[in-house]
Amino acid sequence: MKLLLTGGAGYVGSVTSRLLLDAGHEVVVIDNLRTGFREAVAPDATFVEADIRDAGRVLTPDAGFDAVLHFAGLIAAGESMLKPELYWDENMIASLALLEAVRAARVPTVVFSSTAAVYGNPSELPITETAVKAPTNTYGATKLAFDYALTSETFGHRLAAVSLRYFNVAGAYIRPDGTEIGERHDPETHLIPIALQVAAGKREKLQLFGDDYPTLDGTCVRDYIHVEDLARAHLLALEAATPGEHKIYNLGTGSGFTNKQVVDVAREVTGTDLPVEIAPRREGDPASLVASSAKARADLGWIPQKATLQDMIGDAWTFYRNHVA
Repeated sequence: MKLLLTGGAGYVGSVTSRLLLDAGHEVVVIDNLRTGFREAVAPDATFVEADIRDAGRVLTPDAGFDAVLHFAGLIAAGESMLKPELYWDENMIASLALLEAVRAARVPTVVFSSTAAVYGNPSELPITETAVKAPTNTYGATKLAFDYALTSETFGHRLAAVSLRYFNVAGAYIRPDGTEIGERHDPETHLIPIALQVAAGKREKLQLFGDDYPTLDGTCVRDYIHVEDLARAHLLALEAATPGEHKIYNLGTGSGFTNKQVVDVAREVTGTDLPVEIAPRREGDPASLVASSAKARADLGWIPQKATLQDMIGDAWTFYRNHVA
């Protein structure tokens, strides 16, 4: 298949592109490099430095693309509450422009990077795809809005669409040839890479936002998924896409870990004290997000292979020491 990956210079996109290339697909990456890294783009992929609003330059009717995998977008929930206009512009308006280019080029399939943030504070755990959608932050709201747009597109234009609702992604992809692809953001907002920065002496301490949630130890609970497992799900989603249908799958391990538990494993893996400071809650942070991925297991045959925090933090620490620290 000939595939266009938006945001293919980012964390999940760069790992997925390598799995797609290994599977024999032709991959074109479009990324404006605002948050991605040129060196993260797979060497065998064709790279186009451009905004997704200009995807029509690549998605021409005669280009022969079989699918678009849409990774591009802003992802910081806290920032989205302070700069909502930025998130609506980047995650919704730009994505609608991409969808218009998909339609004009008659590309039959879209696989979309959605998020567990669409569920907000769930009334039941683990969270299934039929759970109430009530995002508590602008980031989740923008992702849910584009999910709705995809549903409309499948009805109106027979698009084959799959949304993959990520829970917390972690780890690094360490290939047999020694290539390591991991997580880098500037500024960094995710718990595990920040913990590794503290362990490496790049930060003085780690802040945990809130210790008065109704959880085991008062800190937020999240379901973590290894980036390699997540990337594999995209290949399965391409196979499952069906014209006129919008399929939605939660991707997580089904196991929740508190922030303090994550810190304990990070201390174990890095062999450091990792000083922690408790800070006030962040606006829009749900107490617990844990996935039911039963539907993905049943429909796609997807089973996480690296499901422990030791796997995820261990791989992330290897990448961090070799490429970031």
